[in-house]
Amino acid sequence: MAGVVTRAVAAAVLVVVVVVAAAELVAAEPPPSERSALLAFLAATPHERRLGWNSSTSACGWVGVTCDAGNATVVQVRLPGVGLIGAIPPGTLGRLTNLQVLSLRSNRILGGIPDDVLQLPQLRLLFLQNNLLSGAIPPEVSKLAALERLVLSSNNLSGPIPFTLNNLTSLRALRLDGNKLSGNIPSISIQSLAVFNVSDNNLNGSIPASLASFPAEDFAGNLQLCGSPLPPCKSFFPSPSPSPGVSPADVPGAASSSKKRRLSGAAIAGIVVGAVVLALLLLVAAVLCAVSKRRRGASEGPKSTTAAAAGAGAAAARGVPPPGSGEGTGMTSSSKEDMGGASGSAAAAVAAVAAEPSRLVFVGKGAGYSFDLEDLLRASAEVLGKGSVGTSYKAVLEEGTTVVVKRLKDVAVARREFDAHMDALGKVEHRNVLPVRAYYFSKDEKLLVFDYLPNGSLSAMLHGSRGSGKTPLDWDARMRSALSAARGLARLHTVHSLVHGNVKSSNVLLRPDADAAALSDFCLHPIFAPSSARPGAGGYRAPEVVDTRRPTYKADVYSLGVLLLELLTGKSPTHASLEGDGTLDLPRWVQSVVREEWTAEVFDVELVRLGASAEEEMVALLQVAMACVATVPDARPDAPDVVRMIEEIGGGHGRTTTEESEEGVRGTSEEERSRGTPPAAPTP
Repeated sequence: MAGVVTRAVAAAVLVVVVVVAAAELVAAEPPPSERSALLAFLAATPHERRLGWNSSTSACGWVGVTCDAGNATVVQVRLPGVGLIGAIPPGTLGRLTNLQVLSLRSNRILGGIPDDVLQLPQLRLLFLQNNLLSGAIPPEVSKLAALERLVLSSNNLSGPIPFTLNNLTSLRALRLDGNKLSGNIPSISIQSLAVFNVSDNNLNGSIPASLASFPAEDFAGNLQLCGSPLPPCKSFFPSPSPSPGVSPADVPGAASSSKKRRLSGAAIAGIVVGAVVLALLLLVAAVLCAVSKRRRGASEGPKSTTAAAAGAGAAAARGVPPPGSGEGTGMTSSSKEDMGGASGSAAAAVAAVAAEPSRLVFVGKGAGYSFDLEDLLRASAEVLGKGSVGTSYKAVLEEGTTVVVKRLKDVAVARREFDAHMDALGKVEHRNVLPVRAYYFSKDEKLLVFDYLPNGSLSAMLHGSRGSGKTPLDWDARMRSALSAARGLARLHTVHSLVHGNVKSSNVLLRPDADAAALSDFCLHPIFAPSSARPGAGGYRAPEVVDTRRPTYKADVYSLGVLLLELLTGKSPTHASLEGDGTLDLPRWVQSVVREEWTAEVFDVELVRLGASAEEEMVALLQVAMACVATVPDARPDAPDVVRMIEEIGGGHGRTTTEESEEGVRGTSEEERSRGTPPAAPTP
């Protein structure tokens, strides 16, 4: 009997425990308002992935939803790259009053930043990058007092940056790059701010002193922005230096800058009398000189005439123009010709350039242009972009010719070395390469002149058209651009033994012929001072490159691989996916996604929207790109091999493979051609 009672008591206790546990579980469930808010958000937002949110299960177990330790409230919603389409519905996420992390990056969210998001007082991390958000950044963002990271990169946001961001005193990271923001940058003085990026917008004016400590790349791509750490705003072209021996008073306009003094009547009368006396004295001296010459000529005339004729004949025999003939003007000294043959002519040309600091030197096919530095000085100019080596301008001359002028900074070589290097670069001719046409060198200014290609850069076409109503690049255009860049790089490596050193999408310029995209700014690294570079800097640089003056063929191939990934993903390497705990470069991001067997998530949503039906080609090009960005340089293919692989992927893109391959390696030895490898890299 006692045993039965004991068992009954134990059963009763077990029932009580189960009831209490169930009550605790019920108590631990997030409030019904949060569950209904999440379900309303998902129901009103079209999405491509099934998330499996079910009203019959706890919200804390839903995909992308995280609750606090006691499962009492929702604190994180992370839905990156799940294919959300459209605007964030009002009255949904704003009801999650304890939400601390919201990540909706890499979707297709439209419209402005919703008021719903601005009603979350506990929000610490907000990631909305790589969407299609538009409109202005609302000043009410300052209501998010606890915010530590605000990432709105790669959207279509416009208007000014609100000054009210200063109210976010806990902010540690602010990324607004890759939008269409305009106006001045407000003075943001937040002591905790460690990451700040407003590159690739339409901002102008001077950078506030409170932000001058951030690197220049955080402000790059804003054409009218200046001040530290960017170069100061200054005039477009240098003014020609006055010739030696010319006083300031001889320079036009110099007299107008000095004070004009009034002269008294007595002073004017004295000047007139003095001038008359001086004129009489000069007249007397002239008469006396004429009489003296006539007497001397009568006695020595025949002898002098014979000597002069002999001198002229000797000069003609040596190929030197006689004095006063008018030939050879512009040469520094006729004695250069006396030193013999072509070497004498080259020496005279170099001396002439050195003696004429305002001379524009044409190289290669640049001799077809018919303008000089004075014409450039009078040209109307428009800033095209600012890069690591200088600022590029579109210059329209009075005669109608349009060229691109790159104003170099931090050139570290002497005139002779600069001349020789530019002459070598001017000899490069290929439809997929844009060579230098002319250059200017002086102590204070160094300019390069290129042909102007009105279609702009691959970077602008790939990233600037998103959400702007313009037609994005389709798959065929991307394949043609990839093949053009690879062919241009193979040409530099195999025929000219040149390392590009700066392969990136902004240095791939487009022509009306899709197969004639051209690599620009090649092999400029030898003229700059050596500089150390951290691995991966700039997004395109190979990890083994530690000195920017000494890139290699394999480093070029790595940069080409990053460019291919950029075409496939639609993501700029400098704006790669930003996770909650930091930044990943583009190759590493792609590797992480592919490793999780989400290969389809890698490809640009614009290609999916355009209905790209070339999935096999996209996967094949992805494999080529991943081979190019191999960590070990020797594991990367050579540029001619990359050309061959891309041609094999899509034979319909561009010209016939046989024709282009033969052109790409023309000039190499049969041994190098059979190996498919370039000759040894030159030592910079």
